[in-house]
This record gives sequence, structure tokens and C-alpha cells, in this order.
Amino acid sequence: MISPILSEEDISLDLVTKGKQSALSKIAIRIARRSGLDEKVVLRGLFDRERLASTGIGRGVAIPHALLENICSPVASLTRLAPPVDFDGPDDDPVDLVYTILWPRSASSAFLPALSRICRLLRASQVRERLRLAQSADEAL
Repeated sequence: MISPILSEEDISLDLVTKGKQSALSKIAIRIARRSGLDEKVVLRGLFDRERLASTGIGRGVAIPHALLENICSPVASLTRLAPPVDFDGPDDDPVDLVYTILWPRSASSAFLPALSRICRLLRASQVRERLRLAQSADEAL
């Protein structure tokens, strides 16, 4: 599920940000440029979703996401932040692993099962540890 929509080019290790908003902005701009989407649309989608409730899931992980009208297939990125930032997660742990996913609104019925699989994967301590120790995008993938 994750590998088909994530490539080495979609992985950014040790991105420096000034906080949650800065992290979301940098990630949104990077995703938009890589996928040819409008930066403002991606930013708005992620910020609108984040305003509903934090996408931090705990243990240093956040999964920002948005359903968008103007895409035909899922778009994702994996970002490791350095240093970690406050994401208002349920356990108050700062977030250093951010898996961002944009999903076509036209395929919304498949979104929650996919999001659930991503959450389960990133809740596995061995997966988080390997991502935190990865020296390259290839290792992270």
C-alpha cells in the first residue's frame, strides 16, 4: 500500500522547520512541486484538515492528509524533521516523522482503509526506529 505511492524522491530526511505550520508549509510546497499540483490548493487542504484536529497520532508521528478534488491518484511524502516539533498530538511527544498523504476525493471510500493501514504501520516501534536511523531515502523506503 505505501510503497506504490511513495518513491525515494518523496522522502525528505532531517528537514529543518520552525514548528508545525512551517513543517506543513514546507511539506506541502515540496509535494505540490513534485506532483505538479497547485501549492495553494495543497496548503489549504492540509491546513483545513489540521484545523479540525491535530493529525499527530502519538509516538512522534503525524499523518497530515487531505481529500482533494483535482487529483486522480494518491500522492504521498515521508518527512523526518530535525529537530522534532510540537504537533499537538495525543501524547504531547514532539513529532519527527511526518507521512503526508493527499487522496482523490473521487476515491474517498478507499481513503479511510488506506489511512488505517498507514497508521498501523507507523505505530510499529521497529518501523519508527528504522525510519529514525535511516541514512538515506533508499534506507527509509
